[in-house]
Amino acid sequence: MRLIFMGTAEFAVPSLRNLIRAGHDIPLVVTQPDRPAGRGRRLTPPPVKVLADEYELEFCQPESIRTQDFYETIQGIKPEAIIVVAYGKILPENILSVPPLGCINVHGSLLPPYRGAAPVQRALMAGETTVGVSTMYMDKNMDTGDIILQEKINLDGDEDYGETIATLAEVGAKLLLETLVQIEKGIAPRQPQDDSLATYAPPLTRADELIKWDTNNQNIRNQIRGLSPQPGAYTWWNKEKLKIFKTQIVDEVSPGLPGEVTKIVPDQGFVVRTGKGALMILEVQKQGKRRMLASEFLRGNDLREGDRLGRW
Repeated sequence: MRLIFMGTAEFAVPSLRNLIRAGHDIPLVVTQPDRPAGRGRRLTPPPVKVLADEYELEFCQPESIRTQDFYETIQGIKPEAIIVVAYGKILPENILSVPPLGCINVHGSLLPPYRGAAPVQRALMAGETTVGVSTMYMDKNMDTGDIILQEKINLDGDEDYGETIATLAEVGAKLLLETLVQIEKGIAPRQPQDDSLATYAPPLTRADELIKWDTNNQNIRNQIRGLSPQPGAYTWWNKEKLKIFKTQIVDEVSPGLPGEVTKIVPDQGFVVRTGKGALMILEVQKQGKRRMLASEFLRGNDLREGDRLGRW
């Protein structure tokens, strides 16, 4: 099938790779411009560009996809379908109307719940035990198109965002190939979404990253899982940010204030009281340092029982 692929983030890489290996004709890959990243804020190519370059595919990185020039480029290629995976922008109607077989999106949720930019993070932060991937025909609105195929995976409650998104990316890549097979055969289902069941997954904000110790331990653990490894949930200690990446639930804890360190376990980590119960902190990152086990952090820092996290 003659396809244009539009994608940017790491989530899109397995989908593009599968399309290439399956022998689809991909005359153009569209991805977002290089952006500053890392401590040095160096211009960094998006993962999809790196893969396209590896396979010597033609690619472009328009600042805007709403220009006449871009429309004419897409129209001139005459794609049978446009595949969109974690591209990061909503397609305008004139682009949606170009391919005769439609624009197909791979979305990281079991739609209609978790429409929007951060479906996997928001699902983990909400404590969902089932997540999944949907393929759908795109329309002019955000993630409201008719569903083609879906596949779900069950979580055991320990997975973080990094692990979950990697799994879903592979699931989505396989689902995309099956979707295209069914479209080519003319047997692909087209199930309208029930808008009454829709929920939204807005982009993450700085406020989402701050740990509020007066909430219950399970909610805080889910927040940490949903933000690990990036951007990372954080608290304050000694007037510095302390990111927390991995925890365990502790149900029994003596009375005291939320955020208080109640126990130091040198070979494991430290226990912090929450609004209900407590958490054993297992992996952290001090501001300006690398991620490390909490036991290693304890050897190099004077954290004591009775210290209170979250206070400037």
